[in-house]
Amino acid sequence: MTLPASPSTATNQLRPATWMRPGSARHYAAISSWLLVLPLLAIYAIGFLYPLTKLITLSFIGGLFANYGRLLDDPLYAAVLANTVGIATAVTVSCVFIGYPVALAMARLKGRLALVIAACVFIPLWTSVLIRSYAWIVLLQRHGIVNSLLVATNLTDGPLKLLYTQGAVVLAMTHVLLPFVIVPIFSTLQMLPQDYARAARNLGAGAIRTFLFVTLPLSLPGVFAGATMCFVLALGFYITPALVGGPGSMLMANLIGQQTTVLLDWPFAAALSTVLLAMTIVFIVVFRKALSFSKGFSSVH
Repeated sequence: MTLPASPSTATNQLRPATWMRPGSARHYAAISSWLLVLPLLAIYAIGFLYPLTKLITLSFIGGLFANYGRLLDDPLYAAVLANTVGIATAVTVSCVFIGYPVALAMARLKGRLALVIAACVFIPLWTSVLIRSYAWIVLLQRHGIVNSLLVATNLTDGPLKLLYTQGAVVLAMTHVLLPFVIVPIFSTLQMLPQDYARAARNLGAGAIRTFLFVTLPLSLPGVFAGATMCFVLALGFYITPALVGGPGSMLMANLIGQQTTVLLDWPFAAALSTVLLAMTIVFIVVFRKALSFSKGFSSVH
């Protein structure tokens, strides 16, 4: 006589194999986790680690520090590096000061006005960087719209040199990178509970004091995230400085492009790229430390 299967035995038969079954609601088994992650690791190794290894190896051709020594021997390269960091810092500061009020308006306003502001922020992201940079050439050239308005209103006696200057580079790069600062700040502000601000107002704090001591400290993670993204992108910007900047506005990306396409000095270009990569990593670590300090400083005890 065959005994009926117990409920536990029937349940075990209906369960999937161990290698497919997660250990809990949030964890997969080890082999299934590796199968899921393996395509990403392959893409990461082929598309990033291998080219990066080749780049660093190429920078040592001709001697252990032959190409890196040129960076110290010629002051031109140090000046370009300092100019790159200075312009990236100026663009980041400009984007934060302009983008924070816009992100705050997007998070606080409702209805059509909020949609209009959001459209002004996101629509430029759908436009090519080349087109947006060329638009600034049309605006800032000697007989462009800005100079025409200045001359027509008698604010200047003649056209000003607005194009091919560092100011034009900072202005154009700020316009291109502004959405990358607004979006993280907006996401942080939107997630902040309004009860904190209302509690501060009920305790007697005015609108400015509430913003300075409640809203701003709690939104610093978004500010640091947007500033980090903007600064890293500005360090490697190529198209905009090449179009609206003059010889005095050369950045590291333009110098690397010159070494590869004009002078065909690939080892030295690899050394410049490695230095720029190392500097980017250093600044990311600094931003991360500042973000950790901000979280600890603004935490509520």
